Amino acid sequence: MDWTVGAGLVAGLLIAVVTAPVGVSGAVFLLPVHLSVFGVPSPAITPTNLLFNVVAGPGALWRYRRDGALRGGLARRLVAGTLPGVVLGAAIRVFALPGPGVFRLLIAALLLPLGLWLCARTLVPSQRRSSVEAEPSPVVLTLLSVGVGTVGGIYGIGGGSLLGPILAARGLPMARVAPAALAATFATSLVGAAAYVVLSLVSSGDIAPDWWLGLACGLGGLIGGYLGARLQPRLPERALRMLLGTLAAVVGAMYAFQALA
Repeated sequence: MDWTVGAGLVAGLLIAVVTAPVGVSGAVFLLPVHLSVFGVPSPAITPTNLLFNVVAGPGALWRYRRDGALRGGLARRLVAGTLPGVVLGAAIRVFALPGPGVFRLLIAALLLPLGLWLCARTLVPSQRRSSVEAEPSPVVLTLLSVGVGTVGGIYGIGGGSLLGPILAARGLPMARVAPAALAATFATSLVGAAAYVVLSLVSSGDIAPDWWLGLACGLGGLIGGYLGARLQPRLPERALRMLLGTLAAVVGAMYAFQALA
């Protein structure tokens, strides 16, 4: 346990510093670390990632709130949609998608095209729309949030890591997208982690989170997330969009390779 706790803290810190400026908690990048380095069994890897989000989230969110970046209704609408979705996703993960093969294919199918789309939109931008025009309607945003929350609950990223690239690709500024996506990730991860704990009481198998590892990674993410959120206003918009698209595409490609291999 000693080496995994120390390694988990360092991994959580480094990942969160890079991902927090673009509204991604970093849990999606902890998935391969948990699978390949720490050997967390499936489906326990999903609640372990959600536990990371719960512990790490307040660092970046406190910094964004202090800077006034959480004002407005976008974060509230995202949270309202993703909360019911993540509970449904937890049930699907436990009872319908226990195997790691399907798990990897699902991640690849979602993140690879999404990341490539965002990179393409950044390199060859379409006609620029105002922030109001770029934001989906309340109905579309709610339906999108429920769907993304369900997927996020399945593989433990809370939903914000998918909503961020989608909203950024539509043209919303990263200064609005990142805080709202992280708020949705934190809220849904809190509910999702609790759902997995309840499911572990009524189901057999490795369903409960790896508490020590999740807390250690989360503590590192708490520090790294604050530092990353502090860096965000100093980074150019174009660079942030390319970073978010590249992160999504790299993770998707990595999981596609693992699943096919």
